[in-house]
Amino acid sequence: MRTSLAVVLAAGEGKRMKSRVPKVLHPIGALPMVAHVLGALQQAGIDRVAVVIGPGHEAVAELIAKRAPDATVHVQAERRGTGDAVKAAREALQKKPDDVIVVFADTPFVSAAAISRLRGKLAEGASVVVGGMRPAAPFGYGRLIMEGDQLVSIREERDASSEERKIGFVNGGIMGLAGETAPSILDAIEDKNDQKEFYLTDAAEIAHKRGLRVTAIEIATEDVLGINDRAQLAEAERLFQEKRRGEAMAAGATLVAPETVFFAHDTKLGADVTIEPNVVFGPGVTVSDNVTIRSFSHIEGATIASGAIVGPFARLRPGAKIGEGAHIGNFVEIKAADVEEGAKINHLTYIGDARIGAKANIGAGTITCNYDGANKHKTDIGKSAFIGSNSALVAPVKIGDGAYVASGSVITEDVPSEALAFGRARQVNKPGRAPKLKKR
Repeated sequence: MRTSLAVVLAAGEGKRMKSRVPKVLHPIGALPMVAHVLGALQQAGIDRVAVVIGPGHEAVAELIAKRAPDATVHVQAERRGTGDAVKAAREALQKKPDDVIVVFADTPFVSAAAISRLRGKLAEGASVVVGGMRPAAPFGYGRLIMEGDQLVSIREERDASSEERKIGFVNGGIMGLAGETAPSILDAIEDKNDQKEFYLTDAAEIAHKRGLRVTAIEIATEDVLGINDRAQLAEAERLFQEKRRGEAMAAGATLVAPETVFFAHDTKLGADVTIEPNVVFGPGVTVSDNVTIRSFSHIEGATIASGAIVGPFARLRPGAKIGEGAHIGNFVEIKAADVEEGAKINHLTYIGDARIGAKANIGAGTITCNYDGANKHKTDIGKSAFIGSNSALVAPVKIGDGAYVASGSVITEDVPSEALAFGRARQVNKPGRAPKLKKR
């Protein structure tokens, strides 16, 4: 079995992003773009990954440690071109993989299929294989100079002749190199250009002049869509969302106004889910069958069981677990709480750090007072309990099964099962006092 190493180039500063955040950490579908690339490499079955970062990019290294703990991280001390960046991972190359795949961390849509096709050409005997594309406007891209199926060289735009600039087949950036010859080819790359940089693209011409087999495959432009500024980031997000919306509808979800629904990279939807307009899914959401998400809801880190109804204008925060057939209504916020089967929380309510028992009813304006300024505490509400409107449940507190809390109560002590609890001051009327109060 052939062994493989992927070198991920993530050293770019991304000055055009106008951001203190390293470019490759900017998210698409709520996932940093470099993590998209790592996912593609994993899907393609790459054995080892080496990520080349720039100096001071500790945040990128931290993300790599979380997303790909077996990957090695290497620092390109000076920005001296893509060839120099690959050379920074020389230590990883010394383990002599059969295939070396070079990808860029700012091309988040690179596909496992494209990576596998590069490896296929290497397995057939190519020493260098380049991923090429045919964009509508090739200006600015290096042209692939082909002789039959042989790639002779990659000519940069500024160095190309007028005839070469007519070539529509251009360099997409990703490259495969045979592990046996990769070190010597990389060593031969020189900085004899106006920028005094080491261009990885020179590898093609070096290998061709040595009589080695050099070729190119055609890949989709989207596979190597690079991101250098905020406008391109927004375009990538648009493409991501369009794809996910299409996938969701093809899998059996109804999106009433697809263009207004936004998914995260890991959103999971069951069958016959209905999503109304203007719904946003953050990361970590799983929605089961026959769920309805009504308009203007925001959901992240939550699970929603079959038959539940959420929204409109609902917010589910991390740790929210909505049970089968439960109702979460308008202007309701749920955080770190289990809402069990058939429970109803229909209006203007905050439930945090709590359990809401099956078929319990939570009245409008109810809040669980879960934070005392230093620590979080839990509220436990039993099955079929009824919490009257405008009640404050001061945690830690337990409301028993079938208990009834009167409207406007402040509950600071446990309420036994089937008990009726009043936690409010007795009303006092002062006849004739209203005009005096207004005058004062």
